[in-house]
Amino acid sequence: MALALVILLPLLGAVLPALRRGGTSRQLACLAALPAFSSFALLLSWLPQVSSGEIIIRELTWLPSLGLNVALRLDGLGLLFGLVITGIGCLILLYARYYFEGSASAARFYTLMLLFMAAMLGIVLSENLLFMLVFWELTSLVSFLLIGFHSHHHASRLGARMSLVITGGGGLLLLGGIVLLGQAAGGYELSIILEAGDRIRAHEHYALMLNLVLLGAFTKSAQFPFHLWLPHAMTAPTPVSAYLHSATMVKAGLFLLARLHPALAETDLWFHLVSLTGMLTLMVGAFVAMFMHDMKGLLAYSTVSHLGLIMLLLGLGTPMAVAAALFHLVCHALFKAPLFMMAGYVDRATGTRDMRHINGMWRFMPGLMALSAIPAAAMAGLPLMSGYLSKKMLFSESLLVATPAWATLVIPVWVTLAGLFSVAYSIRIFHNVYFNGRPVDLLVWPPKEPRPAALTPIALLALATLYVGLAPTGLYTYLVHPAFQASRQAELAAYDFAVLGGALPMIMSLVALAGGALFYHIRDPLFRLHAQLPEVDAKEIFDWIMLRIITLSQQRVFQLENGSQQRYLTFIMITVVVLVGMELLSVARWHGGMVLGPIDPLTVLAAILLCLAAIGVVVFHHYRLPALLLLGVTGLFVTVAFARFSAPDLALTQLMVEVMAVVIMMLALSFLPQQSPRESSRRRMTRDLAIAGLMGCGVAAFSFAILTRPQQSISDFFLANSLPGGGGTNVVNVILVDFRGFDTLGEITVLGIAALAVFAFTRDLHLKERVVDTNPGHWVAEPHPIMLGTVARLVLPVALLVSAYIFLRGHNLPGGGFIAGLITAVALTLQYMAGGLVWAQARMLTAFRPLIGAGLLIAVLTGLGSWLFGYPFLTSAHGHLHLPLIGDIELATAMLFDLGVYATVVGATLLILANLGKLMTVAGPGKEIG
Repeated sequence: MALALVILLPLLGAVLPALRRGGTSRQLACLAALPAFSSFALLLSWLPQVSSGEIIIRELTWLPSLGLNVALRLDGLGLLFGLVITGIGCLILLYARYYFEGSASAARFYTLMLLFMAAMLGIVLSENLLFMLVFWELTSLVSFLLIGFHSHHHASRLGARMSLVITGGGGLLLLGGIVLLGQAAGGYELSIILEAGDRIRAHEHYALMLNLVLLGAFTKSAQFPFHLWLPHAMTAPTPVSAYLHSATMVKAGLFLLARLHPALAETDLWFHLVSLTGMLTLMVGAFVAMFMHDMKGLLAYSTVSHLGLIMLLLGLGTPMAVAAALFHLVCHALFKAPLFMMAGYVDRATGTRDMRHINGMWRFMPGLMALSAIPAAAMAGLPLMSGYLSKKMLFSESLLVATPAWATLVIPVWVTLAGLFSVAYSIRIFHNVYFNGRPVDLLVWPPKEPRPAALTPIALLALATLYVGLAPTGLYTYLVHPAFQASRQAELAAYDFAVLGGALPMIMSLVALAGGALFYHIRDPLFRLHAQLPEVDAKEIFDWIMLRIITLSQQRVFQLENGSQQRYLTFIMITVVVLVGMELLSVARWHGGMVLGPIDPLTVLAAILLCLAAIGVVVFHHYRLPALLLLGVTGLFVTVAFARFSAPDLALTQLMVEVMAVVIMMLALSFLPQQSPRESSRRRMTRDLAIAGLMGCGVAAFSFAILTRPQQSISDFFLANSLPGGGGTNVVNVILVDFRGFDTLGEITVLGIAALAVFAFTRDLHLKERVVDTNPGHWVAEPHPIMLGTVARLVLPVALLVSAYIFLRGHNLPGGGFIAGLITAVALTLQYMAGGLVWAQARMLTAFRPLIGAGLLIAVLTGLGSWLFGYPFLTSAHGHLHLPLIGDIELATAMLFDLGVYATVVGATLLILANLGKLMTVAGPGKEIG
């Protein structure tokens, strides 16, 4: 699928720099830029089709029942953002060659940047919103690593944490909004959602879903008051700032609102929430940027301001406001990225980013000054520059707002005033850096201009900025207008850049230019006045809020979680008794009318023995070994109950699990005293007995009410479809490997993770000497008796044969991969018990961790194989093969999945037991096992 390659190329390319960690800066940059440029070229090849209005959708069925499919969509909007992400990304990767020259961490940087590029492409090219949300969260995670790239710096770690908390929290809110949106529209595909705009806006939960989606977008795009993370993310390396904070991450929220515009926009609520947020962000960012002394800090707050400008345009609701927003979005990316690059070069050349020290750089960096003049002029909105056009588009659209009444005057005045500040801070960063006297106390002297090759990325972006300002029609016709049509789902006349709103927008632009120049001219008294204002540190406020939240959470947790299992069970049981009991008390008639089956004496005897064993566990729980044996008895009677009521698969599974559980608990008991102290008072025992009695009576009453009522179960569906749909007569196994195969895949994945966790925890664990038993009669004199070893060796081949038999027949008779895996694990565990850890480990044919990985890989590949034939993930295929002399043999792909289950269960179980068992060796942890 060619469209998927756009995402896969950077994703797979991220491995290349990691493989060439010892390569030169040039080699790493080329390896990183190659997949980025390839994705850019692929997207560019679709430009003629998309410009003509064609929408390209590619879909791969995955989990249709959950509405989660791997679906990609390329239209004008996705193409515009995709070209910005890959085009500017490619230039920044080349720029990073010179920025990271001689740095040992360059390979890690390129890998993370390509991962981030792939995640951003996933956002803008996703057709399914749930699929898009996966990439949305991935951008938050990778940006956390990029912002905290210099992890040895405290400020970097704090900035990364702030960005993750704010954008990650917004992602959780966005998840809720998308779920509501998909439910209201009837699906999560954009094709469905964009057509259901009227139904969504009329939905009773429209206000809630709109607020959740907006909060997700506002946090990602640094809108007020969530903008605080962006300036504090400037601790990242400059190439990260140039990419994430000018062309990609901060644009993700804007993309989302432009994408969902037909579904959520054109309401009063949308106008007020989006426009007012944009206005506040526009003004706050522009005002604060003027008074920043840090170059990257000024650029960060100016970015916040421009993001607010675009957000304001998205909220206005005028016919061409979205087109103006998209046009300025491209212009901003083109002029802001080279300004960040300039700041990085000046920082490296002078050793500081403080503009109170950096002055007169035109003497040392004339080439960089000439190239920086173009994007700085575009940011200020000077005539003949791209920023001039986009700001006039903003002024024109602000004059077209007719309702509400306050907006017709306030918005034009507001944007003119914000434009004034943007002119002032644009003049400041250029004038302060390159003129304004001579340098003051620079850490590096003399400053050296980067060599001409290093200026190539800045030159290309500056030329692109200049070209858009002089000839905007090409950009608008081929990229912006198709993106506008995809966003608004409407056909409107193109912008006339020759007129561009008439005389009034021209006057507003001139006022902004003259006012900005005047504001900068009188900056000294304004700076003195600003210095007298109380200083507000957003990072300190954030840290205070985080500390208060953590402290409050710890207090609440410590009140509930004090290490007492009795307390936990008491809370759980009281909650169940109260909530469920209130419902049960309202039942008018307990007996449902159905006659229960007769009770035979054998069942009564087994039930009595089960109850006695359970009571024995309670009575003798201070004596750990007898309590464990009685606990095993209860498990065996549960196994008998499963067998009695026609559940042989459950009975086999319960039996094997019970054996393994007893072995694991015996290992744990060997490190504990044989008796536990008596800690419960008589009053507490009475309380616990009362709660347990109420719980037991409630469960009994509930079971009686259910069993005496007619009921329809989903089991009828599985019974009817097990053979025709799954190719097997063993319904339980067919459910596990076919109908609910995805659940089983998740379960064995959790099992594998748990085993690896045990391995990691016990890898270098040194326990105190094992507790000496004062009554040696509890233990055999010989740790590995000859009789046990002899029997174990005889049992092993038989047990493996039984395991193979149980595995092969599992699709039609009781058995399957899980039970067979447990049988194999029990048989091998017996060898460890009989021969000892060293003896058994020397004879193992395979390590356990690779076995877990192989099992999971087989299971996943079985699921992926169904995609090759156009079926959903983990769809099973089955049929019959006739062999001479043997006859018909049933074949099912579910057996391959079951093989993965078998391997994972064997590997995970033995990895846990062997690593717990090695703690009992005389030499301590000893040799690594697994």
